[in-house]
Amino acid sequence: MKSKFLLFLFSFFLFNGCSTSDKSETLSPLPTTQTPAEKKLEKRNSEFTEEVISVTENVYTAVGYDVSNISMVLGQDGYILIDGGSNPRSAAKIKAEFAKITSLPLKAIIVTHGHGDHAKGVATYVDGQDVDIWAMQNFGHEGEFSAKAGVNFPQRPLRQAGFALPKQQRINNGVAPAMYMVKPVPAKENSKDKKEIKTVYTSNLKPNQLLNEPFKAINIAGIEIELYHAPGETDDQLFVWLPQEKVVFSGDNFYKSWPNLYAIRGTEYRDVYDWINSLSLMISKEANHLVGGHTRPVLGKEMVKEILTDYRDAIKFVFEKTVQGINQGMTPDELVDYVQLPEHFASKDYLHGYYGRVDWSVRQIFNGYMGWFDGNATNLIPLSSKEESHKMIALMGGDEKVKSEVINALNGSEFQWAAQLIDYLLIIMPENRAYKSLKANAMEGLGRNIDNAVARNYYLTVAQELRKQ
Repeated sequence: MKSKFLLFLFSFFLFNGCSTSDKSETLSPLPTTQTPAEKKLEKRNSEFTEEVISVTENVYTAVGYDVSNISMVLGQDGYILIDGGSNPRSAAKIKAEFAKITSLPLKAIIVTHGHGDHAKGVATYVDGQDVDIWAMQNFGHEGEFSAKAGVNFPQRPLRQAGFALPKQQRINNGVAPAMYMVKPVPAKENSKDKKEIKTVYTSNLKPNQLLNEPFKAINIAGIEIELYHAPGETDDQLFVWLPQEKVVFSGDNFYKSWPNLYAIRGTEYRDVYDWINSLSLMISKEANHLVGGHTRPVLGKEMVKEILTDYRDAIKFVFEKTVQGINQGMTPDELVDYVQLPEHFASKDYLHGYYGRVDWSVRQIFNGYMGWFDGNATNLIPLSSKEESHKMIALMGGDEKVKSEVINALNGSEFQWAAQLIDYLLIIMPENRAYKSLKANAMEGLGRNIDNAVARNYYLTVAQELRKQ
């Protein structure tokens, strides 16, 4: 009931502040009830119900407590962790849950890759113990790639994650529950627990056992462990294979959604060819169980084989079809129409675009091999966006005519067309509040009608920013 009321308030104020020169021009509000896209994303929350899942007698995975999955593997005289989560508070909760299962000490942590949602909670588990932390030698490669050039534009990651949005607009992040960044506890809050959390959060604990080869077999606490370099979502990705338990831990090369072959927050090229090969290597293990970096584990040999094979083959199809189109001289826009998932892939929920999208993947593959130029000679040295906007506005009959067409598009729920039209006006008059409100309306319409969680976050955050300017 509360969520419906919040949606009503959100919709009631949706178009507030949008002024026009003609009082006859009015906007139709978005529906006060949930859209089909919002209902689909809300149903997705079942993947993130807080639970410690018994994968085998000796393997447990904590789902829903944090952005990523954290797993515990019991050995003879201790246990190992696979990944450490994103923050100390979630880590403290998971640590307490694991303590209900075993009193054995922590012996080692394996971090599948350098993304903060898998690594920033590690120190809470270690808590001053002498614990080895295993990772690839190029651990943190993605962040270092940007940092060494001084590239640092935090606005896009914040938009993708939806951190600036109010809770009533957050549903989930596609492959993870909707969480917010954990900030260090202020010094004035000086209870013992809070001091410990602050200390942990600000620590800079890094792996001390770095894998510099494609494969390494190790034994910790009597547990046979095989580590494989598995470039995919990141170049520093590894997957963990437990031959005794027949469990594979994929890191972020698998989760139940179309993967982020490209992240809209901005990344270097993720090598899709390598990603496919890494999935093939995982499939070759013939695992009984699969623990992804996010979403609930896949249990059962036949299900693991079917899902991992579909996952690999669908990515391979998109990659090969895109390359085929590139070789025929297609532009990225043409490729997006050309590369469509066959129904036997598109109908699978674990390949649905909750997090990544096929069209984003196609554009990134093109860019990875061909660069920014789309092949159309017209686009070699195009008009500036400002010059083009002046000409297009004049061609359409002037500012008021364009604005009227934007309102018509919004009333017809043509939110993408409205956004593209209003951009012409905003390029010329970037501080015009009425135009900002119109674009915010278009962004909200797009956001509420897409079941890709990160696109929703991005649209709604941009709308919020426009209304505050």
